[in-house]
Amino acid sequence: MNKLLNFKITKKVKEYDKWNNQEVEVEKEVYNIPKIVICGVLTIIILIFIFGSLRTIKSGQVGIRVRFGKVVKTQMNAGVNFKIPVIEKIVKMNIQVQKAEIETESSSKDLQLVNMKLAVNYKIDGTKATKLYKNVGTKYEDIILQPAIQESVKAVTSKYTAEELITKRNEVSNECIKELENKVKKYGLIIDNFNITNFSFSEEYNKAIEEKQIAEQKVLTAKQELEKAKVDAEKKIVQAEAEKQANDLKQLSLTDNIIKEKFIEKWNGELPKASGGTSIFNINELLK
Repeated sequence: MNKLLNFKITKKVKEYDKWNNQEVEVEKEVYNIPKIVICGVLTIIILIFIFGSLRTIKSGQVGIRVRFGKVVKTQMNAGVNFKIPVIEKIVKMNIQVQKAEIETESSSKDLQLVNMKLAVNYKIDGTKATKLYKNVGTKYEDIILQPAIQESVKAVTSKYTAEELITKRNEVSNECIKELENKVKKYGLIIDNFNITNFSFSEEYNKAIEEKQIAEQKVLTAKQELEKAKVDAEKKIVQAEAEKQANDLKQLSLTDNIIKEKFIEKWNGELPKASGGTSIFNINELLK
């Protein structure tokens, strides 16, 4: 029973036989390991190799096979994949949309210093992930994308004045996308969106813009005041013409009889007299 449960390791050694006065070879037990322990160890090793040969690739990822440090052309897609234990290493690459945020400094067409904050959405072309890893590695954003963004922005902003960069913001973004795509598509990167989140200029330019706006506001105010003065003048002319016409109509309508009636209505019975005591005019003449 012990033979079935135990696993013995022995070795031959030479010993001196006192009785026979000579050296003899004898077997001595070095280890006495239970077979169940040996079976357990072997089972664990086998399980490690089995599970070590399986790799799960999540949705939105691809796996790059690296064998003895060399990239293998065949890549792993989403799901459970087999790899050679110990020999192969699997590098996972994210092919979902990612966001790179960056600040740039460039010059406009009119030589104004322009600072931009950008948010660029991009992703790896799944069919070119192996090539990207082989040529660039996993730090593709630092090595390829960010320098390409800087160069693209500088190339585009140099075509526009500082004022145009603000007023033609969408046009500038679209041109930046085209410029950037031309630089990164050969590496297997796809530009999904390009957003200019903020513009800022030098203090001198901001001050000049503020002064220009103040001057424009003053001109606008002066124009408004001039228009108001014109309207007021025209209004007075119209009123004066209306009064003149009214007076002309009154003069045309005033006859001698009407004047006499108006005088009699307002007369208090006393006649104005001259210094000699005689009446200035003859009342009887008016009453006729």
